[in-house]
Amino acid sequence: MKPFQFKEFTVHQDKTAMKVGTDGVLLGAWCDLGEYPDTLLDVGSGTGVIALMLAQRSDAMTVDAVEIDENAYEQTVENFEQSDWGDRLFCYNASFVEFAEEMAEEEEEYDVIVSNPPFYTDAFESNDEARNKARFTSSLSFKELLEGVSKILAKNGKFSTIIPFKEEETFIELAKSYQLYPNRICRVKGTPTTEIKRILLEFSFTKTSLQEEELIIETKRHQYTDVYINLTKDFYLKM
Repeated sequence: MKPFQFKEFTVHQDKTAMKVGTDGVLLGAWCDLGEYPDTLLDVGSGTGVIALMLAQRSDAMTVDAVEIDENAYEQTVENFEQSDWGDRLFCYNASFVEFAEEMAEEEEEYDVIVSNPPFYTDAFESNDEARNKARFTSSLSFKELLEGVSKILAKNGKFSTIIPFKEEETFIELAKSYQLYPNRICRVKGTPTTEIKRILLEFSFTKTSLQEEELIIETKRHQYTDVYINLTKDFYLKM
């Protein structure tokens, strides 16, 4: 598997079942980092691509990641070390549930939490154990994700995620039970005529008027929209 080359960093992806994909890059580019964030967290780092994007986009001294899968964890660490921001990036090999409990006990908080969570239901489980763990909610349910976020997100912090469009209402309702309210929503379509497949969501502990938008990735094969180009041009080589 060839490394994925971005403008300012390279992502090796030979050790992990989860490769660099559009979802992660979209989320890493779209999430709001606020004014001057000190502490950022990527939940379920996979290759570490989102954390690397956050490091590129900010001067935050602490850009942490947490990854349960041993191979993905090793891949993330390797990609962190080979980047220009190795001194600010750190990955923990743990489940998010354990990680959030431990950080909450130590009263550690994050200004920004970002997660591209696993999201296929068990009906789709394949025979590949590592890929299953990365892809399915059995390894990190939406409830566990939101509960963990609610424990360690700073009072004025922001939490951003990307999930299947069909899960939108369920996820937002569940988030409210942890006092997390949607501030921004972006519904993503591959082309103008395809159905909405993904949704980018930003939550905080503050109720605000909801900003809603739609993002179309391409008008036809490899003809990217201006909105998509503007969002990702700091990262993709060919944008």
